[in-house]
Amino acid sequence: MNLLLERNMIQNELAKLRFRNEAFINGNFCPSSSGQTYIVLNPAHATKLADVTACEMDDVNQAVAVARSTFESGVWSRMLPAERKKILLKFASLVEKHSIEIALLDALSAGKPIHDCVNIDIPDTVHCLSWHAELIDKHYDLMAPTGISNPAMIVREPIGVVGIIVPWNFPAQMTAWKIGPALAAGNSIVLKPAKQTPFSAIRLAELAMEAGVPAGVFNVLPGMGNVVGQAICRHMDIDMVAFTGSTEVGRELLRYSSESNLKRVILELGGKSPQVVLEDAPDLDQVAPHCINAAFWNMGENCSSGSRLIVHHKLKDALLEKVVALTKELRIGDPIDPETRIGPMIESSHGEKVMSYIASGKKEGAHLVYGGNRIFKETGGFYIEPTIFDNVDNSMKIAREEIFGPVLSVISVSSDEEAVAVANDTNYGLAASLYSRDLAKANRVARELRDGTVSVNCYSEGDITTPFGGFKSSGFFGRDKSIYAQEQYSELKTIWIQI
Repeated sequence: MNLLLERNMIQNELAKLRFRNEAFINGNFCPSSSGQTYIVLNPAHATKLADVTACEMDDVNQAVAVARSTFESGVWSRMLPAERKKILLKFASLVEKHSIEIALLDALSAGKPIHDCVNIDIPDTVHCLSWHAELIDKHYDLMAPTGISNPAMIVREPIGVVGIIVPWNFPAQMTAWKIGPALAAGNSIVLKPAKQTPFSAIRLAELAMEAGVPAGVFNVLPGMGNVVGQAICRHMDIDMVAFTGSTEVGRELLRYSSESNLKRVILELGGKSPQVVLEDAPDLDQVAPHCINAAFWNMGENCSSGSRLIVHHKLKDALLEKVVALTKELRIGDPIDPETRIGPMIESSHGEKVMSYIASGKKEGAHLVYGGNRIFKETGGFYIEPTIFDNVDNSMKIAREEIFGPVLSVISVSSDEEAVAVANDTNYGLAASLYSRDLAKANRVARELRDGTVSVNCYSEGDITTPFGGFKSSGFFGRDKSIYAQEQYSELKTIWIQI
């Protein structure tokens, strides 16, 4: 998009922007049962955006009761697939129509560069919703190979009431990754957005109803994770919970399920993704831009962030020089400026955590090559320079723990085998990227990497047609995106007939 045009569109939308800040239950905006609110801040300036409804257990009970009643009525769950498809396509169209507005809601509340929100997040949100809508009437049930006296149908039915908990780093996009397949499958949902970024989720629910999604199908409950999130996961009348967030919280959700009704839980969790640059890597001028995008996209607040650059020692110095040069060109500043590529940390407590990792890297003996400082303190935001450490050992804290900030660790290796061993030497397994000129070798090494997605000669999470999720502590049971996502929001049933 033309920069001047983008600036004008942003300013025009800012002038009329409003923050929908209440719960959305049964098609209506409403305060919490207690009347309590909390403050959402703009991370760029630490200034107040709005007072937001703080929902509690009673609100969860109300929303679940509405969702259950709506599901059992069949008004959505038994709607003709073609009709459900038509409504969800209209929903996607409305989201596209309001794309600048929704992009601003995410940029202002999450500190995300508006450039990314306008050009990546919201287009992906629209595409996700429309793709799952289109899949509705193209997904066939099966007949088992039985005798003619016993025709047996294998069918999929919506699972029921789905609790959805989404993170703050990609608010609208992660919401779409969950609600797209969940709604397409015919479920009713109770969604808890991150406390820091509730606005786009609430707006999406409003647009869904405008598109024709019946009242009570799409409910949104802002509030605290330890209150609303826990209540959703412990609720005896929720059939499934879909969660994206930290591995630590994911473990808690599994415990809540085991202590309640053993609801299905699908978890997309953290990562410590390797970027593996083999000795026969392509032109380093092509590799370097992918390396910094993997490490610093969305300020490193990304579960698939390529935070470990594992590179053959013969290429390390040359690649590092190019990576540092490109990193210096990244523009840091106000997220609402379309030229900004690095915004602030989501909040000061998270910024302090990231700075503690930088201090740990120095203390453990890693060589700070670039960055490492908090800057623009006068703005009130917690801005951290993109930070690069060299001479990192994979046993160091900065190489083992998810930092969720703009910190890249460079690890030198001497062979393909060592590169794979170091890459796999982690509790995580969400994503990896791999660089080699030899396609046969790249295919072999990709198979050896213990990650849910491996991109070759690029940094990529794939597209809507490819499943996204992790191995080991990066995930449990489920996947986002693709046909597999829609299938996991349904139950598989056998209907055996005696003739």
